[in-house]
Amino acid sequence: MRLCNGWRRFLLCLPLIFFLPHILSVFELHQDSTIENLHKRQTKKFDHLVLGPAAGEGLQDRLQCQGIKALNRTHYSASSEHSNLGESIAFVTVFAAYGSNTDRLLSGGSEHLVTVGNVSYNKVERSMAILNVFINFIQVTMPQSNIIILTDPASKLPVHRNRVTVYPIKGEYSRDKLMLQRIRSYIVFLEARLKEQSQRQGRINHYIFTDSDVAVVDDLGQIFSNYPNFDVALTFRNNKDQPLNSGFIAVRGTSYGIQRAMVFLQEVLKVYISKYMKASRMLGDQLALAWIVKSHPSVDAKRFTRPRAFLEEIGGVSVLFLPCTLYNWTPPEGAGQFHGMPLDVKVVHFKGSRKRLMLESWNFLSSSPSGISDMLCLILSSGRTKYDF
Repeated sequence: MRLCNGWRRFLLCLPLIFFLPHILSVFELHQDSTIENLHKRQTKKFDHLVLGPAAGEGLQDRLQCQGIKALNRTHYSASSEHSNLGESIAFVTVFAAYGSNTDRLLSGGSEHLVTVGNVSYNKVERSMAILNVFINFIQVTMPQSNIIILTDPASKLPVHRNRVTVYPIKGEYSRDKLMLQRIRSYIVFLEARLKEQSQRQGRINHYIFTDSDVAVVDDLGQIFSNYPNFDVALTFRNNKDQPLNSGFIAVRGTSYGIQRAMVFLQEVLKVYISKYMKASRMLGDQLALAWIVKSHPSVDAKRFTRPRAFLEEIGGVSVLFLPCTLYNWTPPEGAGQFHGMPLDVKVVHFKGSRKRLMLESWNFLSSSPSGISDMLCLILSSGRTKYDF
């Protein structure tokens, strides 16, 4: 350094040399703090809908919105449930209400209530509201379908709706074991259906197992007619570690289909218990599904990067892979959110903090002349915001 030639100038520069790293460190700390505060502001949960720009503007075959008004229309299918005589569809979900008495005590005060529209909910009531909206969407888009709720025999679910059955199955429904219990409940349920199937002459009842925080926004009967050769259908996304989502599993209701679905789910359960019990509270079933599928030599993992349905035989079971972008579209996760919402989306999955958005969407649909397309604009414009559920 020319400015510091000679001892005199060196001594003058010495304090600067000593304090410069400290100054830079303070600057970096301040910068990190600013970024952290910005992140906190972005992840703050809201108690009302926050509308933003709808992703996918100008992209072909994507929903185009002006505010919450759809500029084009989704490819809504006419009901196909009567197209195959003697075939029907039942939706199956696992639902558990945790510590009802404790939750009511904890949420008794107004500070613990959450208000959506004109209704205030405590913790237990929120879960029941989500379950009822799940039923509402199915009864609008697929009114001839039955809905079956698998639950703990100790739960007394106050669900009294047409075409809705509460089906108790013994098991461990604690929060830490619910995902494990869900697979077990599916297997027990299918085993009972297999026994009934032998008594049904010519009548087939297909099953779609879903989480209860999904909205079915189009008829799903076309899965079974358009893809007649599958036993089990799963949804996939472009995610290297977790390419499969367990929130949507379809099973063909023939004897062979049910048998093979049971074999497949039993293998999932076996891998789950042996490899992923540390993830039993969440994700264990998805990790087990991914392990089974990716370890099969015929499966090309690159196919999960392209949103096109494909069929593979895995352990003697014909598995149909359906893209999440259509059959399990999630507002806050995955690359699909940046590319908007496909016009032919069938299922919207309100994961995590999007539960308020699910209730708000139903309120919007049921209280205004706007149709499903406008409601989807509401979801698309609000989906990246975290809410208070």
